[in-house]
Amino acid sequence: MQAVFKDLTADVRTLSIVGMCKNAGKTTVLNRLLAESRGRVLGLTSIGRDGESTDIVTGTEKPGIYVSEGTLIATAKDMLDLSDITREIVHTTGIPTPLGEVIVVRAKSAGNVQLAGPSITSQLKGLSDLFFSLGAEQTIIDGALGRKSLGARAVADGVILCTGASYDMRMEKVVADTASIFRIMNLKKAEFVPAESDRPLNEVLREHGEALVPGALTDAAVVPLLKSGALKNARLVVKDPSKVLLSPDTLDKLAIRKVSLETVEAAKALCVTVNPVSAYGWKFDPDAFRRAMAAAVNVPVINVKEAAE
Repeated sequence: MQAVFKDLTADVRTLSIVGMCKNAGKTTVLNRLLAESRGRVLGLTSIGRDGESTDIVTGTEKPGIYVSEGTLIATAKDMLDLSDITREIVHTTGIPTPLGEVIVVRAKSAGNVQLAGPSITSQLKGLSDLFFSLGAEQTIIDGALGRKSLGARAVADGVILCTGASYDMRMEKVVADTASIFRIMNLKKAEFVPAESDRPLNEVLREHGEALVPGALTDAAVVPLLKSGALKNARLVVKDPSKVLLSPDTLDKLAIRKVSLETVEAAKALCVTVNPVSAYGWKFDPDAFRRAMAAAVNVPVINVKEAAE
């Protein structure tokens, strides 16, 4: 088997896979990672649910998640009955989910599993630490759709971003929006963090030229600051990338005004994968899609179909 991801992820202790949309090829990427890591002990969990044979939103068929013997898996109790591995329960976490308590098991045989893990960053961090204490060499967090996946950077050392034609019929929009999310995920880590303040953001910026943003950073908050001139050559620090809810246009305006947007939590974006086939009936030219994405990001771009071969 030719290694697609092995060299990119070899030095990453905790890896997160994030999808821009349903059917972006995230499970295909995960299965390739698992296959390339056979012989290593892995810890595996998910933000949300994954591994079902049919997508509960689109009704399309999905690949299962195939694990090797020895893999450590954290999943909701109800999902264990839908997995076909022989397993040993090694830990009960007390973490509740709509599908039952998150249970940590060790696979005693190879087979398919379904995942439904926690969505709170501190719980993910605790599971990752537990995996390593049980002998895992690497933890993989399968990030479900949504911005909570961006928050996994507080846990993960490296991120794989998956995108595809299912996001939108227009290839240009898929590329632009994916590149915007990539920029947010890949924010610079703050070398020092400004003190928290109860004062309005514009006052703090005018006095100090920098500020720690206490909550979400939105267009509604940033655009007036741009118009007032308070953000010119300023520095904004957010707690993690999930707090950045800015449009691509606003991100561009911050860059033009030389605003440094930084984050307390940071990880390395390793690559972007592209799926040129939509679950809704359309598809992109695979070479054109890969080239356009490669021109928009500064990491390797991999056609997800390569990960299925």
